Parts: sequence; structure tokens; C-alpha cells
Amino acid sequence: MARDLPFPTIFLLPTHFGADELPEIESRIPTLTYDINEARVVLGKITKRPRAILELRSRKLLTDEVKPTLPDQTMGNMSSRDAMKTISNEPQRPAKRRKLSPSPQRIPASGDSTASGTEGSSGEEAKNGHTDDVTISSGGKTSQGNTRIAWEVDDSIVQVVRLAWFTDSLAKDTVLPVEDYLVYMGRKTAAPCTKPIVNAEDILKRAREDGTGSQPVSQGWSRHRPASQHPRTTHAKRPHLAQESTSEHERTARLPPVPDYLRMEYSCQRPTAFNSPNNTFIGQLKKVRTLRTLEGDEVGVRAYSTSIAAIAAYPYPLSSTSEVARLPGCGLKIVELYRQWKEYGALEDIEEAASNSKMKVLMLFYEIWGVGAKTANDFYSRGWRDLDDIVEFGWDSITRVQQIGVKYYEELQEKIPRAEVKSIADIILEHANKIKKGFQMVIVGGYRRGKAASGDVDVILSHPDPSATEFFVNEIVTSLEKTKYVTHTLTLSTKNSERGQAPVSWKGEDRKAGSGFDTLDKALVVWQDPNWDEAKASKNPNPHRRVDIIVSPWRTAGCAVVGWTGGTTFERDLRRYCKKVKRLKFDSSGVRMREDGGEWVDLESDADGNPAPNMLTAEKRVFENLGLTWRPPEERCTG
Repeated sequence: MARDLPFPTIFLLPTHFGADELPEIESRIPTLTYDINEARVVLGKITKRPRAILELRSRKLLTDEVKPTLPDQTMGNMSSRDAMKTISNEPQRPAKRRKLSPSPQRIPASGDSTASGTEGSSGEEAKNGHTDDVTISSGGKTSQGNTRIAWEVDDSIVQVVRLAWFTDSLAKDTVLPVEDYLVYMGRKTAAPCTKPIVNAEDILKRAREDGTGSQPVSQGWSRHRPASQHPRTTHAKRPHLAQESTSEHERTARLPPVPDYLRMEYSCQRPTAFNSPNNTFIGQLKKVRTLRTLEGDEVGVRAYSTSIAAIAAYPYPLSSTSEVARLPGCGLKIVELYRQWKEYGALEDIEEAASNSKMKVLMLFYEIWGVGAKTANDFYSRGWRDLDDIVEFGWDSITRVQQIGVKYYEELQEKIPRAEVKSIADIILEHANKIKKGFQMVIVGGYRRGKAASGDVDVILSHPDPSATEFFVNEIVTSLEKTKYVTHTLTLSTKNSERGQAPVSWKGEDRKAGSGFDTLDKALVVWQDPNWDEAKASKNPNPHRRVDIIVSPWRTAGCAVVGWTGGTTFERDLRRYCKKVKRLKFDSSGVRMREDGGEWVDLESDADGNPAPNMLTAEKRVFENLGLTWRPPEERCTG
């Protein structure tokens, strides 16, 4: 298994990967990091040295190129190629521990390796910070007797390697030498430092506090806190000293066991309760994820989603960085963020964003209904800085949906209480049954997962008679508009009816099949209760609400309910699970085989071919026939 192979820490470049392909490769890398600064190997679909350098630079990783060389006295006539083959099969081992003594030179974060602290490094290397080549050492031996070279134990060296190295290693069940796959190798160079350097005493103090479980009383980010105590934005590794203390060993031994279900690859396979004991920390991570969304960092967004889902599924309150580090998907970056939050009660990224004028404007625009991250950045690039700027300078250039989002901005920011969600849903079902009796409805989204208040109302309507649901979305919207419950129709889609209410077609592995969100008939509308006491107010005071009405044919209503109920990561992993484990294409409109022809797979009828008696029974059959343990909606809260 890949998990058992001693791969170095790997960063996966997203360049040239398809939307579905990247998560699949990520899931197979046991030592994956989403922080390129931590990586020993950068893996990607690139073959040219200039492109490799560009990819590193674009991620603010500066390097000086180095090349491996062999001293004649240690390797004789052995070629560099043969020497690298010998070395690359060596399991990774931690760098030697160094004395944390005060020095006028920079003291690296705990866990870093320097030339002076590793075998096979000359004094000149330590002094100059980099060399033009990397020398193979004759003095170091592993427990297996393999010779080592400097870049194996010096994490200032990074290699850009073709993807084939990893896939070939998996195929041969061994970590192959990299020289046949190497695109570029460089030594990291320090970027200009704009943050205070944490000194040795701070590292020791932090390690002792983490080991004993002490937690300073937080008053937020004090301007008067000593500079050395401010958390760093660099992805510092967990101090090794904390791991070596007796108290930390004892604390680790007393930690509750990681549940077996957390070792499952897909979040749709495990329970993730609504009321996590770590919801406060998860809330902070979600804010950072939003920042990454606004920055266009798709890889970072996916990484944070994976980490959030793992922490949300952990049933115990987190108490230490070592406890966080045990969880799948929680690498050094998440450990460092937990340390910041535990010590200071806040995360530096969030605090910096709150004082960043551009980020504050982007957040404002991003909250407009109908405006995504890309559009928010576009608005900013036009010179707009608030809602008034949009109205004054760009009203005619934005879409009608965005105009409505701006017009009702404050009202649409308000959360909708559960009682009001239920009331709106009841009115929709009442109108549906007035048009044709026999409609059933399920309220989905956050409401069904247990949220006390929702950002919008999502309902799914279905009927046992296929003719009743065909183009029915037009009729229900017309009925609600006539009674003035629907004030604006933002989107009206009849795609499912147009294709005969069949599941979305399978277009092959190499073609994007489209998002499940867009495949059912639906109406996205603005809602306002038309009833109010006119003696008290001349204008309707009821707030405008966002409502989504989805219509599903009966034979795939269970898929619709599943597809609209779970948290974002649950739904993402459900599609991945179906693809990789079941070779199926899951969609809210139904499921098809991932083979030529893409036949529809009936997951909801019983053994005799009889349809489910109701939508919730159909939903349970979807879980059962996909080989998944049934999870009630309150256990699909992956965030």
C-alpha cells in the first residue's frame, strides 16, 4: 500500500490536472502536504526546468539550482546515477537534533535542518547558506547500511519530479530513485523577513506549555505583546522538544484513541455530528478557507475542507498539538494554526485580513448574493470599494441577479429561523398540492442537518406520477408569484425536463460531466411574506428571503435528497467514493455507470422493481445500494 512506502513529504502541483483527477492523486499520496515550504519533493505534470522554476516562484518559493556530485574518495568510479539509486531507496529519517543555544545567526524553527547540523556538510556551506552542488557523504549510514547524501537530510533542498515517479513507485511497490524523473533540484533561499524571529527561549517555552497543557488567558491580539510571542505566518514545524518531554509522552498515552472510522478515506463513510466539541476552532478554519477562496487558492480550499471534515468527525475536544497531528488531513499547517488559536485565541491570518483594506472589500462583495470570489476580485479591480460604488459606477454592467443581491443585501444577510423555514416550506407544498395532489416534499440543506438558522431555504418536491414533475417548476413559481410570495425569480431551469427527466448523461472519463447542482429542474427565487398589518405599516416590513425550489422525478428522488442534504465535503467525497470505489457517476439527478453507454443504475427500487413509497425511504436505499452505512442528516456536517 502507498501508506506503507517511505515517501518523502510531497507537494502536488495542480497545473494540468483535471478537476476530478487532482483529488484522486492527492488521496493516494500518504505524505501529502499543502504547504510547498514543507515539501522535499514537488510532484507534477511538468517536464521542463524553466516551468519548474516558474511554478516554485509563483508560490513564493525561491531557490538556487544545485546538482548532485560525488567525491572520488568516497564513491570511486560509481556514477551519480547509481549513487542516487542507492540513496533514494533509503527510508526517511529525522534530522539530527541540534542544541538550541543563542547565536547571532538566525535560529531556524524547530524541526528545520541546516548544513551545519547534518552529516556530509562543510563549514563553508553553513556559512554561505547555499552551494552550487550537493555532495554525497561517505560518513553517514542508515540502519540498513545505505549511504546518505546531504539533500536527504537537509530540508533546504527541494526536488521537482515528474508525476510518473510516484505512479511508477506505486506500481512497483517501492520508492524508486528520482534521477530518471528529476526536472529540477534547488536549495531554498530565504525570502526577506518581515516578521520577528522566534528565539530559542520562546521555542522551549512553547514546547513546555504544550507538553503540560497550559493555556495562557487570551485577550485577543494585544498590540503590547512582545514581538517574539506573535505567531508566525511561516509554516513552522511542531517543536520536537515537546515530543521528548516526559509529561508530553504521558499526555499522548492518555489521549483517546482515534476512531477507526476516521481512518476511512472518504468523509461520506463516517459520522460527522452537527455539534462537534471543536466547533469554535473549526469556525476559525472556515474563515481561513474563505480567505483562500478569495485568493483563488483552489488547492488550499480543498486542503482546508479535508482538514475541517476530519476535525469535525473527531468526537473528543482537542487538547494539544500532538492530538491534532494524529488526525488525517491535519498536517503541520493545521497543527500550527491550532497552536496559535490555543495560545492567543485567534489566528493571525484572520486578524491580518480584518485590517487589510482590500480583503475587507472583497469580503463585502463576496457576501452579495450572485457574486463569487472571481467576480468580487473583478469588482475590486474596477476600483469599486463599497455597495454605493457598484450602484453608481457599475449598475448597468452587473447581472440582474447581482442587482437584486445588492438591493436586498442587508436583508439577505439575515439568518432564517427554523420556524420560518418550516413555514415557507409548508406554503410551497400547499401550492404544489393545489396544482396536483400527491406531491411530497423534503426540506434539505442546513435546516435538515440541524442548523438553528439558515442562510436560505432549500426544498425538494417530487410526485409518484412522472408526468406531474415534468416542467412542474414553471407552474409552482407562477402560482407563488400570483399570490405575491415570490417577488423575484433569479434562475429558472428546466434542464431535467428537457432531457426527459433522465439522469444527466455520462460523457466519458476525459470529459467533464458537469455539476450535479445544475442538473435538476429548479427555481432560485426571492421570497417575501405578503401578509402584514397594514394599520401599523404602509409598506411590507417582512424581510426578503432566498428560497430554492428543486423538482425531482420520483424514480431518482432519493439521489436528489442525498445530493442536497450533506455538507460540501460530504458531497464532494460521495462523488469521489462513487467514482473510485463503485465506478459510478453520482449526480443529484441519478446514478450512471462509468462505462461506454453510461447506463442508469436504479438504486431506489426494491428487489421486485417497486419504487420507494416515499422520498426518505428512497434516500436510505441509495446509501444501502452504494455500500455506505446510513448516516442521518445530523451526521453529514462536514463543513
